Amino acid sequence: MAAPKITRDVFGTLPDGRKVERIVLRGEGGFEARIITHGAVLQALIAPDARGGHDDVVLGYDTFTGYLAERKFFGATVGRYANRIAKGQFSLGGETVQLAVNNGPNALHGGLDGFDRKLWELADLDEGAEPAVTLTYVSPHGEENYPGRLDVRVTYRITGPAELSLIMEARTDRPTIVNLTNHSFFNLEGATSGRSVLDHELTVPADHFLAIDPTAIPLREPPRPVAGTPFDFREPRAVGERIRESDQQMQSGRGYDHTYCLARDGKLALAARLEAPRAGRIMELFTDQPGLQVYSGNYLDGTILGKGGKLIRQSDAMCLEPHIWPDAPNRPDFPSPRLDPGEVYRHHTVYRFSVRSP
Repeated sequence: MAAPKITRDVFGTLPDGRKVERIVLRGEGGFEARIITHGAVLQALIAPDARGGHDDVVLGYDTFTGYLAERKFFGATVGRYANRIAKGQFSLGGETVQLAVNNGPNALHGGLDGFDRKLWELADLDEGAEPAVTLTYVSPHGEENYPGRLDVRVTYRITGPAELSLIMEARTDRPTIVNLTNHSFFNLEGATSGRSVLDHELTVPADHFLAIDPTAIPLREPPRPVAGTPFDFREPRAVGERIRESDQQMQSGRGYDHTYCLARDGKLALAARLEAPRAGRIMELFTDQPGLQVYSGNYLDGTILGKGGKLIRQSDAMCLEPHIWPDAPNRPDFPSPRLDPGEVYRHHTVYRFSVRSP
């Protein structure tokens, strides 16, 4: 008898007694996505390799204790504003908004208690041909000092034999800013493989990237061409091939921690391709967002005990985060994160897995 396309269980309990559920979505050939209601987190993603095996390819924890104890954003839904806002300040409607400063001098990933720390409501399960789960969260006006009530919906759906679709939507009752993303850390050799991602082959079809200052805020300049720099991934290149070059931007990010500028117009298109050399596992990322943050795990320092009891060290995984550009509320020359009443914020990202041909 075939396994059900969706199962659910209790993954953990919050200190106040509320239960954290885990929902498992099953595709074909052993492909699985496991989502927990705390942080709308992608807790595990099981994908095939070229030898007929399967591995979990996202970092995180085996039990809820890890997610509760440490805020590392593993697999989390990040908001209200993913990435950084300079000095935690922006103006909206002639008024200055001051957010909490939680990353050096800047605001990062929604503040001190962002969407990644919230218990989301399980709103819907779709057990049809494309199994899906929808989670919702209502962020009240003034939460983390962001203006406006924000109603957020996140739907994870298996849309192919080894393909996971993620749709994020938000509505507001007054002008605000919104920028959501999923913050999964990928290692296509497997989360417990103990192998670095520096030999993963990465392709990013982008001609420009945002240069940053030492606090990771984009410089007051137009996007820089990738041509002739270590940031050129227009052709497949190992992540670590040029990561140790003497380049000021590499020093500023301690490796790759930069936004690539994507040509979009709201249409779903290829933003990155990542391939693991040993497993032969390939992930293609499609998105309708204008930017892709490429982060090479520079601040993973061996202090975190992850899945399988493995210490997580520098470059054990990398993030590919589609979103609006960092500090966009302060940059009229950047894509706008403003959301007004009657409008719908929408973010669509697809993770498509395949294997290298023999």
